[in-house]
Amino acid sequence: AMATAGPRSFSAAEVRARCAQGACLVSCRRRLYDLSGFVRLHPGGEQLLRRRAGTDVSAALDGPPHRHSENARRWLEQYYVGDIEPGDEQVPPRGPAGGTRAMMGAGGISSLCGVPQVLVQHYNPCLLPQDLVDWQKPLLWQVGYLGEKYDEWVHQPVDRPIRLFHSDFLEFLSKTAWYVVFMVWTPVVLYLSWVSYTSLAQGNTRLFSSFTTEYSIPVHKYYFPFIFLLGMILWSLLEYLIHRFVFHMKPPASNYYLITLHFLLHGQHHKSPFDSSRLVFPPVPASLVIGFFYGVLRLLLPEVLGLSVFVGGLCGYVIYDMMHYYLHYGSPKKGTYLYGLKAYHVKHHFEHQKSGSFGISTRFWDYPFRTLIPEETFKKED
Repeated sequence: AMATAGPRSFSAAEVRARCAQGACLVSCRRRLYDLSGFVRLHPGGEQLLRRRAGTDVSAALDGPPHRHSENARRWLEQYYVGDIEPGDEQVPPRGPAGGTRAMMGAGGISSLCGVPQVLVQHYNPCLLPQDLVDWQKPLLWQVGYLGEKYDEWVHQPVDRPIRLFHSDFLEFLSKTAWYVVFMVWTPVVLYLSWVSYTSLAQGNTRLFSSFTTEYSIPVHKYYFPFIFLLGMILWSLLEYLIHRFVFHMKPPASNYYLITLHFLLHGQHHKSPFDSSRLVFPPVPASLVIGFFYGVLRLLLPEVLGLSVFVGGLCGYVIYDMMHYYLHYGSPKKGTYLYGLKAYHVKHHFEHQKSGSFGISTRFWDYPFRTLIPEETFKKED
């Protein structure tokens, strides 16, 4: 059997040289990590990590301002590349920040696990622990066998892509680039908005006309923006309810099919939260769900009124999907609304997966439903 090479040792000078070239290396109690492929995804912002390049982040992990969760610390281990040589633990900060380009992937280090590094990837496969599934095979048909171990496993995120299906065609339908959602549904929103407005302009739409003609209420075309806004608000509520009660249901450990369904609907996203091809809803299955809600509104409201509410909700959905992608891959400016929302959503993935922060495009519904994540407080220890 071939002997497995141990972890590499890095001198302080080598770390400084790598950081000067644009890599983002940090240490934690002599263990060295290459975060070059993660800097843009960091919820605290890229510049925060780059300012810490070449330094020990042990104290920063414990906060303030933020105490990193066990999942965050486990996530860090995916980028382990070796140890700082004894006596060189305190690596001085690198030179001028922001003047070099980020070296994406693990290419900032010349060798991982004793093997020359030529692959472009964000995680270190040599250091991943023995998992409960075979990542070389489609996961969808494996997760149901995890039983009582599934809930804990699926909420321990990793930085690697997921394959769901054996079929290349089904796998293709299960993945979507973020801009596809915008390109497919925005023309639909614009067209249906025009249809709704022109139909209301004819003056034939009345509320309660099926019950009484004498007291029915006319719906003028000037009401369309308010009906449209109502649809967006209803979508935000629906977004919260689906996320909390459907996506975050806990399937029975003994039910293979419900576990498989949960993983297909949402579990895959929590297992690999930065898989860029699985952050938005693919148009083909989305069209089935959207068609269902359109049918419900047609049954409950007059035709044009139902269409007007529907198109507002559809617009809300498009905004939600775009925002969800941005909360994972965007770098909002510190202090902005989106910066706070990104940090809030990342906490949902790494620390509060089951107990809170179910609102994505807004925190509003977390308030009345009492699922708002409390702010962290730090007390001085004696």
